[in-house]
Amino acid sequence: MPEISYRQAIKDALAEEIERDENVVIIGEEVAQYNGAYKVTEGLLDRYGPKRIVDAPISEAGFIGMGVGASMLGIRPVMELMFWSFAYVAWDQMINNAGCVRYMSGGLINVPIVVRGPANGGTSVGATHSHTPENLIANMPGLKVVCPATPYDAKGLMKAAIRDNDPVYVMESTILYGITGEVPEEEYVIPLGKADVKREGSDVTIVCHGPAVPVALEAADILKNQHDIDAEVVDLRSIRPLDEETVLESVKKTNRAVLVEENRPFCGVDAQIAYTIQNKAFDYLDAPIQRVSTIDAPAIYSPALEPEQLPNAARVVEKALAIL
Repeated sequence: MPEISYRQAIKDALAEEIERDENVVIIGEEVAQYNGAYKVTEGLLDRYGPKRIVDAPISEAGFIGMGVGASMLGIRPVMELMFWSFAYVAWDQMINNAGCVRYMSGGLINVPIVVRGPANGGTSVGATHSHTPENLIANMPGLKVVCPATPYDAKGLMKAAIRDNDPVYVMESTILYGITGEVPEEEYVIPLGKADVKREGSDVTIVCHGPAVPVALEAADILKNQHDIDAEVVDLRSIRPLDEETVLESVKKTNRAVLVEENRPFCGVDAQIAYTIQNKAFDYLDAPIQRVSTIDAPAIYSPALEPEQLPNAARVVEKALAIL
């Protein structure tokens, strides 16, 4: 299989879906003439024209609201946020409208909208540009959330998101845009709600998603090479719907769990994962569940300090050794 970047994988998914379905359009700030703030949509305006690749004004409430309305009429808009931190000014549209219309219409109206963009820290852009709101979105019935960590997953999940009849919010990462990985040239779609075992192991389960996946894999390498501990790494990929079965099967095999996320610890995604494990696999646990999250404070601006705020392999290794 050819190796392509995470950025290219998303662009390929967008292009293929535009060609497959005449109702797919891309809307967002600088997605057209500027080729995208992170060059994810580079070249698409020249290929598909201004009716399919649409620049929006700097008003997330305005253009996300427009996308919700368009999706209710049969369009499948893919809305780009320059940062997921900017979603909060469109919270009413994304949560109250997109999340509730199908329920309140008795199933008569679908909202097949995708909202995508980066949700991560680690780039020294400050507290107002570094949010990871997958836990907040996942709290709302009617919404789906995915956090791809590899080029392969980014393409397959994006295609699934665009084809889904419910709102799907895709949390990407500026840190991951440049990584490369194998991606098939043939058509494939990754179902929403299916986790992936990125590394098999027998001694401890490391559950992670999004930017925390490479951190977990690095920690697993250290545990194996320096401590002869065999860690299994489970990438959730999808936050809601959540693949509980894959997580529980892994914990039942290893009897220990370390949960890693870039989200903050209070009411984070891993709080839900921890509850699920203790509720459905308590008798299999040989040690308390451990968590490694972003230190609970607004994102630190300093390039020297921010990496210490975010999860890192050393902290994951420390937690794993504590329960082994």
